[in-house]
Amino acid sequence: MADLKEYVSGVARAAKKASVSLRALSAERKNRAILAMASSIDQGRKDIREANARDVTRGREAGLSEAFLDRLTLTDKRIEDMMASLREIASFEDPVGEVIGVRRPSGFVLEKVRTPIGVIAMIYESRPNVTVDAAALCLKSGNAVILRGGSEAVESSASLVHAIRQGLAAAGVDGQAVQYIERTEHEAIDHLVTQSGLVDLVIPRGGESLIRRVVQQATIPVLKHYKGVCHLYVDDSADLDMAAEVVTNSKVQRPGTCNALEKLLVHKAVAEKFLPMVREKMPNVELRGDEKARAILPGIAAAKEDDWYAEYLDLILTVKVVADLEEAAAHIEKYGSSHTDGILSRDAASIERFVGMVDSAVVTVNASTRLSDGGVFGLGAEIGISTDKLHARGPMGLKELTTYKWILRGNGDLRK
Repeated sequence: MADLKEYVSGVARAAKKASVSLRALSAERKNRAILAMASSIDQGRKDIREANARDVTRGREAGLSEAFLDRLTLTDKRIEDMMASLREIASFEDPVGEVIGVRRPSGFVLEKVRTPIGVIAMIYESRPNVTVDAAALCLKSGNAVILRGGSEAVESSASLVHAIRQGLAAAGVDGQAVQYIERTEHEAIDHLVTQSGLVDLVIPRGGESLIRRVVQQATIPVLKHYKGVCHLYVDDSADLDMAAEVVTNSKVQRPGTCNALEKLLVHKAVAEKFLPMVREKMPNVELRGDEKARAILPGIAAAKEDDWYAEYLDLILTVKVVADLEEAAAHIEKYGSSHTDGILSRDAASIERFVGMVDSAVVTVNASTRLSDGGVFGLGAEIGISTDKLHARGPMGLKELTTYKWILRGNGDLRK
């Protein structure tokens, strides 16, 4: 077996070489290639299902949870969904070459133009569909991609990558533009994120421990969010019936996602009326609260300091009664993760004050935190979510996979 470090470097070099030819690909050729990927996955469905069945069998023997096995399993419906996602990505407007600014400083024309980032390393866990979405989004934005999926889905991902490369070849596009790290050693990630000069950006998707490991080891830029500790603040002017619906949807519609509600802050003037409404609407949710919340809802557990920082990804909600909007904003500033936080209010001044004070990637107003999503935002299949402040923030789609360059068009212009 080849030395692991040299193996990863070889993959990175192949991706770098392929990225050069992708820069000038027309939108039509990229779209044709993405549609060919969908056809190839359809044709290879039997092999993909068999590879996935082997992954699921190993996972069950290893004692993986049923929820984890469900995320891992590729049904015919999920394969159809992957193909539909590819067709949707092909239909999107190509961001590469878009002129996002024009200046005429002194006779010459200066254009600011979107351009591919280059080589993107995508590190993710368990879900085989990420293999397909990431490959298509990177190709559409003119980037080569190196995929490193979870070891639990190694055969599924390898089978999907094989189909993807066959589709690219059929469309006359270099199949080396989509690379896959088949080696399952954890150290492969450490080698991948230190490929300076070959890899331009790393996007990790998975648990907090994975992301922190990537950030700690990386010598190249990383776009990430560690966790989603999402808050909703119920103002004293809120429509309480609407607020109860929004809180319930934010918490229970899909509690295992990073945009699910984890913390509820309620103004003291409406807490006695509102908190019983919440408990009634969510009887299957375990509530934990501060002293004031527990006085209103006898029997709920006391919230500990760690609870305010926790991302449960489960049917658990921590509740705090606050004196005013300023206390709510200060609480979010201290305990939040800059992912998605929102206000429920009918007072325009309070809404604008909250929006101005809360520095999160997404701020919601009278709406569910579950709406913080690339698909909902019209970005298409989401490559990830960033809580960073440079380059990209919030849900990331095609445009977030580009950078820009300046093109100066002159006619013998000189510096004076």
